[in-house]
Amino acid sequence: MTRKTTLSFTDRHHRFLVEKVGEGVFASQSAAVAAALEQMIRDEEERAIALGGMADEIRARLQTSRADYIEPQHAFAAARKVTDVPGAE
Repeated sequence: MTRKTTLSFTDRHHRFLVEKVGEGVFASQSAAVAAALEQMIRDEEERAIALGGMADEIRARLQTSRADYIEPQHAFAAARKVTDVPGAE
C-alpha cells in the first residue's frame, strides 16, 4: 500500500534529491526517500543482530570460571614483544 504524505527538506537535502532524480539515479524524489528509508531499516536490523551477538558473547563470558581466566601479563605478552620500544618507559 502506498501512502501520500508531506515532507519538508532543508535546501541542501532538496538540491540533492533533485540532482539524483535529474541524474536518473532515482525515478522520483519519492523513490529516493523510499530507498533511504529502506537503507535505514537494513542498518537497524544489522545493528540489532550485531548487538544481540555481542550480548550473547558477554553472557557466555560471564559464565567463564575464574580459574579459566588468563592473567593480563600472559594475554598481552606477544603484543608487548612487537610493540614495546626498549627504553621508552
